[in-house]
Amino acid sequence: MSTSELKQKLITCISHTDNPDLLQEVFRLLELETESLDVYKLNVEQRQAIVEGQEDINEGRSLTNEQVDDEIDRWLKG
Repeated sequence: MSTSELKQKLITCISHTDNPDLLQEVFRLLELETESLDVYKLNVEQRQAIVEGQEDINEGRSLTNEQVDDEIDRWLKG
């Protein structure tokens, strides 16, 4: 399906629906396309936390997802 065909099909579907949730979601998705992306500025504490996290990883002070899941399971079982 070409881009123009897809656009026309979307226009038709949108014009025939009265579902406010669907319309809101379509609008949200289209709005994402047109918004300019703001660059997120980190403050000093956030940058330091990232550096510390990277150091922890480099020093082997981290867990795999499986290890974390196992710890959570043990904790939940009491």
